[in-house]
Amino acid sequence: MVQKLIDQIGGEEVIRALVERFYDIVEETEAGARIVKLHKRGHGMDHARMEQFNFLSGFMGGRRYYEEKHGHMDVKLMHAHVPITEKDAENWLQCMDQALADLSLEGPDVERLRQVFRRVALMLVNDLAEWGEARASA
Repeated sequence: MVQKLIDQIGGEEVIRALVERFYDIVEETEAGARIVKLHKRGHGMDHARMEQFNFLSGFMGGRRYYEEKHGHMDVKLMHAHVPITEKDAENWLQCMDQALADLSLEGPDVERLRQVFRRVALMLVNDLAEWGEARASA
């Protein structure tokens, strides 16, 4: 039987540590400044930390807390109201890469996770004119 990614990286405890480290980096760095701004337009940073853990638990094969609470795991729907530029996606990825490195999470499974994070982050780039944002040309 194939082991779930959540178990391969150390379970919920490690996911919680990853989320906490990620949002610490977001709140402490220039790369995270706009991510903080976007979250503060919504429910705030504490809410983001909680929901990111809830989502990643299910995303990595563990308990689907986010789906239990919200009825879905559709990341596109979750972010449809947020003006996400390509730079925002790259900054998110930079912060997550740093969090993974800071927790010494490495190996082929983590590299696959990084690739999935990249696909998802870039999929969330949108073009919401009502926010005064435009999608950057590639």
